[in-house]
Amino acid sequence: MNDQKPLKEKRYRPNVAAIVLSSKYPEKVEFFIASRSDIKDAWQFPQGGIDEGETPQQALFRELKEEIGTDEVEVVAEFPEWVSYDFPEVIAKKMYPFDGQCQKYFLVRLKPGAKINLETEEPEFIHYTFVPYQQIFDYITYFKRPVYKRVLNYFRKKGYL
Repeated sequence: MNDQKPLKEKRYRPNVAAIVLSSKYPEKVEFFIASRSDIKDAWQFPQGGIDEGETPQQALFRELKEEIGTDEVEVVAEFPEWVSYDFPEVIAKKMYPFDGQCQKYFLVRLKPGAKINLETEEPEFIHYTFVPYQQIFDYITYFKRPVYKRVLNYFRKKGYL
């Protein structure tokens, strides 16, 4: 007799994420990272949910405008797959009914003259900076590191970074 309970199927929130390069790209490769307003010392790339009827690219531009105050970017490349990760328990409670996120990643470059403004309608970030590749993982919150490494390694291998 099998006493094991069936595993519940995990639910992932459809999401986009933007790896934002400064307008100095490709001469200088600097990555935008920001510190969340709701979780102390949690640095990440901009990201957000995909609304019903929205394409990933439409969500990308909307989320950038909502989170960093500008959608003045050029899409450099798109990661060819959807990438999933599970939320840590403390975040999973807040994100119920989702167990994690399934994300589409875009590599984008800020257009010259684009102005970042974190004082948006619903601020998600309190600080931001641009860092070289070697410093990204000194900042990024622990549970996002494996996904970030996978996506960044792909863009490096393809010659974008």
